[in-house]
Amino acid sequence: MADVHFADVYPDTVDFGSEVFTDTRDGKNVLIRTMESQLHSTRLFNENYFAFRAALDDAIKRGVKIIAMPGDISDDGQPMHIKGLRKIMDDYVRQYDISFFVINGNHDPTSPYGKEGGKTDFLGRNGRAQPIVSKEGVHVSRSDFENEVVVSKEITEWGYDKIIEELHQYGFFPNKDHIYWQTPFSTYTYEEYSLEKAEVASKKEKRVYFHGDTDIKIPDVSYLVEPVKGVWLLALDANVYIPRSDHVFNNAGIGYNEVLEHKKHLVTWTKNIVGEAKRLGKTLIAFSHYPMVDFNDGASEEMKHLFGDKGFQAHRIPNKLVGETFADLGLRVHVGGHMHLNDTGIVTTIAGNTLVNIQTPSLAAYVPGYKIITINNEDELKVKTIALKSVPEFKTFFRLYGKEHKFLRADFPDRAWDKSILDSRSYIDFTNNHLKELVRWRFLPKDWPVGLKDSLVGKTGWQLLQFANTSSNSDNGREWPLFTEKELLKRMHGTGLTKTDFDNWKGEDMILDFYRFRSADQLALEDIDDFKIKAYEFISSLLDKNNKNKNLRSLRRFMSIFQKQMHGEESMDFTVILE
Repeated sequence: MADVHFADVYPDTVDFGSEVFTDTRDGKNVLIRTMESQLHSTRLFNENYFAFRAALDDAIKRGVKIIAMPGDISDDGQPMHIKGLRKIMDDYVRQYDISFFVINGNHDPTSPYGKEGGKTDFLGRNGRAQPIVSKEGVHVSRSDFENEVVVSKEITEWGYDKIIEELHQYGFFPNKDHIYWQTPFSTYTYEEYSLEKAEVASKKEKRVYFHGDTDIKIPDVSYLVEPVKGVWLLALDANVYIPRSDHVFNNAGIGYNEVLEHKKHLVTWTKNIVGEAKRLGKTLIAFSHYPMVDFNDGASEEMKHLFGDKGFQAHRIPNKLVGETFADLGLRVHVGGHMHLNDTGIVTTIAGNTLVNIQTPSLAAYVPGYKIITINNEDELKVKTIALKSVPEFKTFFRLYGKEHKFLRADFPDRAWDKSILDSRSYIDFTNNHLKELVRWRFLPKDWPVGLKDSLVGKTGWQLLQFANTSSNSDNGREWPLFTEKELLKRMHGTGLTKTDFDNWKGEDMILDFYRFRSADQLALEDIDDFKIKAYEFISSLLDKNNKNKNLRSLRRFMSIFQKQMHGEESMDFTVILE
């Protein structure tokens, strides 16, 4: 279960006055973020509280006993959220005797030694934004839009020390129930292991490395654990923090591209673990927050050409060297998060070594879900993707969002979001509507070239087909159809399509479906009509034939990317052979 981004919507704290809370429900104080903030973010902030519990309930019904969490377990490592997360995990451990193993992501912690923090977009009782910060002066209230600023240490962003101490029993430290446990810095062998040695090795002051040639120490909380006989879980702390000055660091970096440069000890340690796992006959599964393999189904270079080096989070794509390095170390399977994508990436090196990178979808985004890995034997893993369809309490705060919408519509109409999201029938439907608004408010304005956007937005599928069918004469610039309408209709008929199948959707629908596939891969098929997929395929094939019209270059490239996203590696239910 990756990228839970847990925020405690019922924080147990005396640090706030009653006026700060959004509401009081069943005797519990409610503190949530605005719907506006959620619709500008790649993740939800509030409903994931219920989604996490629903996912745990679902997993328990399926017989799951071990739950690995590859980072971004919290909103930003704030005390009230980490404490709230621990409370829920403790409760499930007591009730169901399950085991959690956590590794940190870039949101937990945001800085190795912690820092001041805050959010300006909590929802106040009056529908206005409620800023809460950890230190006076961090934010000045905009009185026309926000309530007065509240100061609370509960919104501080904790560093490693306090986060792993609060979650100490969830992998970060050894306990008597583990068959084996070690860190990159421990020195004992498997045969020499004892709980006492592990406890000494787990001391926080021993789990640090120096940044480059400096004397600046940075924590690394990676660990290896054998929770049940024969199974090794390798939890890699791939956060990289570059110091700017004394105790001031850049935020956690982009993952393994920087690990290869700044945390070489992790590469050496992984090589040793792989060798030991092979020697001892252990089934090794690595997990961390960041992907090790490209997650764009082979379309990354085209995406950079079309959307730019900063579009679609291109800076987060791992270099080919990352996957090849870990594959040649002998690592066969790695589970990551970070991107909020359901995806499978495979790299095979010149030496013939293969690494499978499994991207776990977020519980806080479209399509919410998690992965179950079943070990049939030491050489075979069965991977099953579970879409989280039922979250009973996901509408809990909809009444409060209604109050927010009323305020925005009256005083800030240009910021008012589409209220139809409050008509969502299920949690999946809610995340789908969240994605729709996210595309409208953030992705289209930020990521898309104007020319490509203009060629799609407002156009019907039939108009897009006509555009794709436009040929040109390079000598005089004249344009005419590549195929006559009669020929086009005949070709369409051969694929089972009619003109109506193109009239019933617009370019905006295709853009949304593109984001659906990008986020959810095969999980998105339930939300996209078959005739639309056929129509997209038909337009793409037409563009392939019509390759001389320069005016179609951007559309052709976009459709090529779309096709690769639609036809990537199997990501739903598949088998990984480790031999």
